[in-house]
Order: sequence, then structure tokens, then C-alpha cells
Amino acid sequence: QVQLVESGGGLVQAGGSLRLSCAASGRTFSSYAMGWLRQAPGKEREFVAVISWRGGSTYYADSVKGRFTISRDNAKNTVYLQMNSLKPEDTAVYYCAVSRIFAVTPGAYEYWGQGTQVTVSS
Repeated sequence: QVQLVESGGGLVQAGGSLRLSCAASGRTFSSYAMGWLRQAPGKEREFVAVISWRGGSTYYADSVKGRFTISRDNAKNTVYLQMNSLKPEDTAVYYCAVSRIFAVTPGAYEYWGQGTQVTVSS
């Protein structure tokens, strides 16, 4: 059974930082792209960042470019999202997910974690 477990969410003031982690188990995802997506209250789920299976390629949504950094450790089957200069509009449930392709649309992701809440206060 595939499991993706996110951690690291919480409450932070605007301008602060958080680091999310996502541990994968049940199979090896070293040949898959891994991404972070988020869903704010009343909004559709949206793409945040993706990293290729070797980690050599990354891509970010314009709204987080320059503030968020995605990375992965295939030996640990773990992907990270370092979030700096957080803004209230970053408040959402953040999900990690796995895709066979380097995807920027939520529909392309096959496996999803349960999500972790990030709340940024002004």
C-alpha cells in the first residue's frame, strides 16, 4: 500500500518560514516526479512546485517563485518544501503527491498524502 505522509505544517506569522516534509512508503518513487499542491478554503486545489525524479529539474507556481524551494532525498524517499517569506495568502492545506510525469496540474498526480495545514497570520 502506498503512503505519503506530510509533516511540518503549523501556524506562523507573515514573513516567517516553515519546512514541510513528505515521507513516501510502500514502493520506491525514485523514478517519479514529486510535487506539492495546496488548497485554500473555498478554492480549488492548485499546483505549488514539482521536482523531477533525479532532482535536477524544478518548477514553481509564479505565486511562490523565489520564496519556496522544493528538494528531495531519494535515499530516504522524502520530498521537502522550504517556505520562506510566508504571506497570509499562502494559508492552505498542503499536499504532497507523486506523478509519472513532470506535472503542473493536479489531475496528473496519482498518489496523494493526507495534507498538512499551513496558516499564516498577518
